Amino acid sequence: MPPFWAQILLGLVLGVLLGWTARNWNVDWLGRTLEEIGGNFVQLLRLAVGPLVFFAIAISITNLRNVSNAARLAGRTLLWFLATSLIAVAIGLTIGLITNPGGGTGLTPADGAAPDPESEGSWLDFLTGIIPTDVVTPFTNLEVLQIVFLAAVTGVAALRLGERAEPLITLGETVLALLQKALWWVIRLAPLGTLGLIGRSINEYGWDLLGDYATFTVDVYVGCALVLFGVYPLLLRFAAGVNPLQFFRGAWPAIQLAFVSRSSVGTLPVTQKVTERLGVPKEYGSFAVPFGATTKMDGCAAIYPALAAIFVAEIFGVDLNIQDYVLIVFVSVIGSAATAGLTGATVMTTLTLSTLGLPLEGVGLLLAIDPILDMMRTATNVAGQAVVPVIVASREKILDRGAYDSARGFDIDDLDSDPVSKPEVKAAA
Repeated sequence: MPPFWAQILLGLVLGVLLGWTARNWNVDWLGRTLEEIGGNFVQLLRLAVGPLVFFAIAISITNLRNVSNAARLAGRTLLWFLATSLIAVAIGLTIGLITNPGGGTGLTPADGAAPDPESEGSWLDFLTGIIPTDVVTPFTNLEVLQIVFLAAVTGVAALRLGERAEPLITLGETVLALLQKALWWVIRLAPLGTLGLIGRSINEYGWDLLGDYATFTVDVYVGCALVLFGVYPLLLRFAAGVNPLQFFRGAWPAIQLAFVSRSSVGTLPVTQKVTERLGVPKEYGSFAVPFGATTKMDGCAAIYPALAAIFVAEIFGVDLNIQDYVLIVFVSVIGSAATAGLTGATVMTTLTLSTLGLPLEGVGLLLAIDPILDMMRTATNVAGQAVVPVIVASREKILDRGAYDSARGFDIDDLDSDPVSKPEVKAAA
């Protein structure tokens, strides 16, 4: 059987060809088939999101009982999340100010009138929406931020109970392992999902769409590439003192899966595996990676909203000032949890636009091109979710340098059956 990356590439090529055929030859049944394949793949990923996020976050918090200086590690992780988000949003703003992505597009405010966004965000919604009204609705409506809240409360409560919570923790670990195994089966369908998702986009929008959004699309990809292949390697080299090339060799399965699945949470089991193979202790990685998968979004919550705000402002003829740019930075660094690790960044975009007082109709301008942009954004998200644990583990002297230096490319199937060692975590004083 071809390696997983080759299967993904084949699905990508076939998706483009079939989507082009369906659009140019008006093959309705083929278009519907591609839509069903892509939609079902995303639905399978979303099906696992609620319980996976809950158990991953809750168990990751309880795992901190096995980690020396757990509070320090958690604090350092959060600080690096914030620092890298700050760098990412600065890059997004710089690119947007240089290129003026909304100028000369031919788009008008009327183009953003439809379709309306499926969900909107504001600071009031964000702050009041963290606490659920009951324990069932967050799972049925897939309110990931509320699920994270419930999981955090459960994990902290289990830690405070001590030995009496051990049976519950053991059950949670078993359920999490079952969920991750089931998600592996969905991940194996990624080549087929890629075919459907790419084919559906080509069939719906064709290539003409890229002409109107050419500058904006290039800006998003360039901004993400600068963070992914510029900022992260520099941080790995100078902040962690490790070889960046080894990181990409080890983390590539997670990055490529994120690109095609467009879901940080859906990629979570792979991200955890590659992080462990890069020498991050399991006890710490099992906290940092799930935490990052729901809050660490350099692509969706930093680069993209900065560029989107500039793009929408130019389309609607609104002049942004220094205060507005400071607000963009604030929203991107503090509000990234609103993206919640799902495909797309609509909530984060509306949160940014509403904070700046920009018309929310601008979201409609971005929805058509969003699937194409979301691939690169999510790949950047996931890379950052793996980079930060490596940096923190290295600086705290708990990184297994031998494992990191021996990291090589491998196939998804190897990850599924790969037993990862559980080194003892002893943070430096």
